[in-house]
Amino acid sequence: MAVDDYSRESFDRQDAEAVLRVRRELGAEYDTELVNAFAERIERAVEARAQESRYAVKSSQRAHPGGGRQFALGLFSLIFGLPITAAANESTSGLIVVWLGIVGVNAAHAWQTRHK
Repeated sequence: MAVDDYSRESFDRQDAEAVLRVRRELGAEYDTELVNAFAERIERAVEARAQESRYAVKSSQRAHPGGGRQFALGLFSLIFGLPITAAANESTSGLIVVWLGIVGVNAAHAWQTRHK
């Protein structure tokens, strides 16, 4: 088993045990090479996992564009809609116009973020 056999990008407990077996077979004179090869392999595995994580975050952001903004818009619409409702309490047609406007703004924002 050569030191270069440890150049794959993933590793597990069996791989660490294999390095220890190779060390026992080859002796202490190859410690530096074994440690360096194993460290490089760990670095590649960490980098691969980091890239997978970055890809997962990017795909999640693409799947839900503007999700936080949509929530904030909905929350502010309710917060500001309540005093407007109280002010327009006497007029039913005024209430309908106000709430249709609020719903329209939220719907337009949701449609716009989904079609980007």
